[in-house]
Amino acid sequence: MNNVTFEPGCRNNWHSHTGGQILIAVGGVDYYQERGKEVQRLELGDVVEIAPNIEHWHGAAPDSWFSHIAIECNPQTNNNKWLDPVSDEEYAEAVGKK
Repeated sequence: MNNVTFEPGCRNNWHSHTGGQILIAVGGVDYYQERGKEVQRLELGDVVEIAPNIEHWHGAAPDSWFSHIAIECNPQTNNNKWLDPVSDEEYAEAVGKK
């Protein structure tokens, strides 16, 4: 379990977790997106349950810091697979819709 903070506009690469992940929003505004799906806006108290092997990214809104608790499920066997960066174009398109 980690408390992760993103500065405005910061996001991680596309990635997946073999054991899944749970995100709990604890401050600011965040965006979460699974590959091929619409982006979700997250605010204080929102929870996202991510199934194993789902490619996704998450990061702060362009104008807001964001913090969440990231829980790695099945820690004995959970491995992260880091993929391509979320491009500036992908990010702008995603957050511009919400």
